[in-house]
Amino acid sequence: MSPFLGEFVGTALLIIFGAGVCAGVNLKKSYAANSGWLVITMGWGLAVAIAAYAVGQYSGAHLNPALTVALALAGDFPWKDVPGYIAAQVLGAVVGAVIVCLHYWPHWKETDDPGVKLGVFATGPAVPNVVANLLSEMIGTFVLVLAILAIGANKFADGLNPFIVGFLIVAIGLSLGGTTGYAINPARDFGPRLAHFLLPIPGKGSSNWSYAWVPIVGPLLGGAMGSLVYKVLFLGKTSPALWGVIMAAAAVLAAAGVLKGKEAGTAAADRRSA
Repeated sequence: MSPFLGEFVGTALLIIFGAGVCAGVNLKKSYAANSGWLVITMGWGLAVAIAAYAVGQYSGAHLNPALTVALALAGDFPWKDVPGYIAAQVLGAVVGAVIVCLHYWPHWKETDDPGVKLGVFATGPAVPNVVANLLSEMIGTFVLVLAILAIGANKFADGLNPFIVGFLIVAIGLSLGGTTGYAINPARDFGPRLAHFLLPIPGKGSSNWSYAWVPIVGPLLGGAMGSLVYKVLFLGKTSPALWGVIMAAAAVLAAAGVLKGKEAGTAAADRRSA
C-alpha cells in the first residue's frame, strides 16, 4: 500500500466510524438514538485508534491535514508529499461520509431537523460567534498536535500508541468539544460537508458553507502552533516559523472580529428597518 492510499483508506475508516456514531446517536429510530455526547466522543476516539492501527505502518496515519502541515512546518515531514496527503485525506473523508449516508439511508426520512442531518456530517457552533469558534478550533488542534508529539516521545508496549491517541481524542471531545463539535481536522469537516452538499439526502437543508472556513483555518493554525511550540518547550529548538504562525493567527482572529462586528451592525440595521 502506498502512503497516499493509506491516508485515503485510513481517513475513510475514520469518517465511517466517526460520522457513523453521530448518525446513530442523532437520527430518529436508530437504536442508539439519544445516547449522548459521551458515546459520540468515545466513538470518535475509537475511530481514530482503529484507523491508525489500520494504516499507520503505511502512511504514519496522519488522517488530518492540520497534522500533516504541522509536521511539515516542524521539519518532520517532506513538503513535497503534503498536497498528496491532503488530497487523499479529503477524498477518503468524502467516501467515508457517502458510506455512512447509505448505511443510514432509511433514517434520513424519519428525521425532520435539517440541522441534525448536517450535524452527522459536519461540525457547527453551539453558540455562533466566529471569533470564539475559531479560537476553540485553534485551541483544540493545538492540544491535539502538541499531545500527539508528546505521546510519541514516550516508550509504550508495541502497538499501544494509536490506542493512547484515541483516548486523547476522547479527552479533547469531553473537555473542549462542546463549543464547536471539535472538528480539529479540516478533512474531517470539509469532506463530509461536501458529501452532504452533493448527496440527495431527503430534507437535508443547507450545508452551512458560511461556517465551513472555521474548521479549516482554525485547525491549520492551531496545529501549526502545536508542533512548533512542542519543538521549543520539549526539544529546545526555536523556529522563526512560530512567530509567523502566531502573527497569522492573530491577524485571522482580528479579521474574524471585524467580520463579526460588520455582521452585528447589519443585523441591527435590519431590525431597525423592520
